[in-house]
Amino acid sequence: MLKLDGLATFVAIAEAGSISETARRLRLSKSVVSDRLTELERSLGANLVHRSTRKLTLTEDGIAFLERASRIAQEVEEAAADMAERRGALVGPLRISAPVTFGRMHLGPAIYPFIAKHPRIELTLDLDDRRVDASAGGYDAVVRHGPIADSRLMAWRLASSRRVLVASPDYLARQGTPGLMTDLDGHRGIFYTNRGVGDWRFSGSNGATIVRGRPALLVNNGDMMRDAALAGLGIALLPMFIVGADIKTGSLQVVDVGVRPEEEFIYVAHPEGRRPSAKLRAFADCLRDAFADPTYWER
Repeated sequence: MLKLDGLATFVAIAEAGSISETARRLRLSKSVVSDRLTELERSLGANLVHRSTRKLTLTEDGIAFLERASRIAQEVEEAAADMAERRGALVGPLRISAPVTFGRMHLGPAIYPFIAKHPRIELTLDLDDRRVDASAGGYDAVVRHGPIADSRLMAWRLASSRRVLVASPDYLARQGTPGLMTDLDGHRGIFYTNRGVGDWRFSGSNGATIVRGRPALLVNNGDMMRDAALAGLGIALLPMFIVGADIKTGSLQVVDVGVRPEEEFIYVAHPEGRRPSAKLRAFADCLRDAFADPTYWER
């Protein structure tokens, strides 16, 4: 007879790709994860994974079994959550991915009251600037800043996010302040590599306009982009949630070239086809209330 914990563990192994990562996510020992997988395979009379020292991969039987196993595990989890919600409680694991800088500066302070209010929710927050695959990574949802590019995600908008070109007063005194998009060609830029290399995108009446810059620094982290701008290395296009305080103090100045960068948003996105749980909806409502729109960092 199949055991639900073995089935759920197999689904987690398929998502994580290794016994050790599965054990970390489920907060179990590696031996327990391995034993559950072995018992499930024995019950089915089939090998579900190819075992190697580097990474586990699914066999043909494992691939065939995974689709239904995932659906069953999800339905059981949702049924348990529904029963808890009927009693007025939000319980169980909630796994979220978010960008590093935004998570450190704004997400943490927003979710601490949420965790205190719902002590039976087990929140796991992974901070990563990469565009993680929400479904394959085993996340209930991802918090993101920018355009929505993944059609497999269903997004809930939390707030609008304004980006501005900024530079230090020292850099502008040395290099001059550009007043038009064409003036940017002669300036050095600090660019976010997760968005493409060496360009700024602006919205115009005829669609998007791309301006190529001369890279001073290419980096995949907003904190370092801000620090590089403060150090006078060049011009950076950054969201107000990172540079709002520096603009207020005068450490950075807004560079107005007559057009606005493309509009972006802060949003929560969950995998398409997966019914969002009540605790995920409560999490999104918590963030929406905490950030407001216009956001507090814009004020």
